[in-house]
Amino acid sequence: MLAYDRDALICDLAETYHILDYRSVPVEVLSILAAGLRDDSRIKLKMNGLKISLDRLLMARMVDSLALLVWTKTEDATKGRNKPKSITEVLTAEPKEDPVKTYSTPEEFESAWKKITGG
Repeated sequence: MLAYDRDALICDLAETYHILDYRSVPVEVLSILAAGLRDDSRIKLKMNGLKISLDRLLMARMVDSLALLVWTKTEDATKGRNKPKSITEVLTAEPKEDPVKTYSTPEEFESAWKKITGG
């Protein structure tokens, strides 16, 4: 899991077990704790190629189905306009750009900051 996405695993360990320094935990214990993470943890979702948990996906699909069912009973449906947007599509769409940028060192941050501020 560390090799797959170190940052996701660190976040999951901190959130679930309040372990801020995974290196301070014996490897055997760390592997047990990592395997015991819930199925909707960041690392497990990523390793399974999912963007959201199955529960959220199913709930979004139910809302989409209900909205479509209600819409079919309207005048707009007979004219083919104002079809409700799919929440499922929004949740599973590919992101346009990663909104969060992380830096490994203070020097990387300083360099990026200088480029952004022009100084």
